[in-house]
Amino acid sequence: MKHTLLGVAFAAALAVPAFAQDYTIMAPANPGGGWDGTARAMQEVLQAEGIAPSVEVINVPGAGGTVGLAQFVADSAGDPTKLIVGGYVMVGAILTNASPVTLKDVTPIARLTGDTEAIVVPAASDIQTLGDLVEKLKADPGSVSWAGGSAGGTDHILVGLLAKAAGVDPTKINYVAFSGGGEAMAAILGNQVTAGVSSVGEFQEQVKAGTMRLLAVSSAERLEGIDAPTIKESGFDVVVENWRMVAAAPGLSDEQVAKITADMDKLNASAGWTKMLADRGWANTYLAGDAFATQLDADIAATDGVLRDIGLVK
Repeated sequence: MKHTLLGVAFAAALAVPAFAQDYTIMAPANPGGGWDGTARAMQEVLQAEGIAPSVEVINVPGAGGTVGLAQFVADSAGDPTKLIVGGYVMVGAILTNASPVTLKDVTPIARLTGDTEAIVVPAASDIQTLGDLVEKLKADPGSVSWAGGSAGGTDHILVGLLAKAAGVDPTKINYVAFSGGGEAMAAILGNQVTAGVSSVGEFQEQVKAGTMRLLAVSSAERLEGIDAPTIKESGFDVVVENWRMVAAAPGLSDEQVAKITADMDKLNASAGWTKMLADRGWANTYLAGDAFATQLDADIAATDGVLRDIGLVK
């Protein structure tokens, strides 16, 4: 009996993935937005694919992710079970808010997804095309209110670039920043703003339901299955892609970083993640390790230049 029990215990131990560890993923924004969606998609797939036994998601909103980032750096140093999602929005918010804590204070792991931006108006709006919206913007920039994510993020950058391309002073745009996608969505659906800007995926259901009108997308080419022109096709030379990443705590060993990276590699290669990307309309832009760290540095430098160009950073 003793040998039998030992054999069963040994077999059970073998059934558990080697070195599998739990994770807590911080989404540095309110529920309902892109970072929250990314964190919860990771949670679902990591658990379903057996990559991590248990994954918890926590939300810490504020200032384009910089509040959560500062808390993450302060509370998670040396802990390989703690992760944070971020991306292009956070890069811009760090620069715009002159945040003392930056992405240099965390351990970059991987870029996960890419998102095309979309410009929408409430279905009841008299604005039918992007050209109509830009004409209103030219006539009186302040009268056109834009709902989007945090100041200095992808949405804000897109509006600034569009204004500049249309010959409007980007510093005069009336941009209303929301810390969560749910709040921005409510403002658009409630006709509290003229237009809204976010990822295509976040607006898909409302566009399909007929409560929002999709005016244009920010990709270089038209998107398959999306009935809308590109901003460039509409006559304004603007192409923008949002991207999202996952980072780990500061102060980790090389072995700990390698373990986390291996888990993200498994996530990216899984059937569950492939389906999740398709269901959410996210592009797979996976890039990990040193290659991602190098690309991140380049993206930060490029974003700094754009924000200065449109007057968001002095």
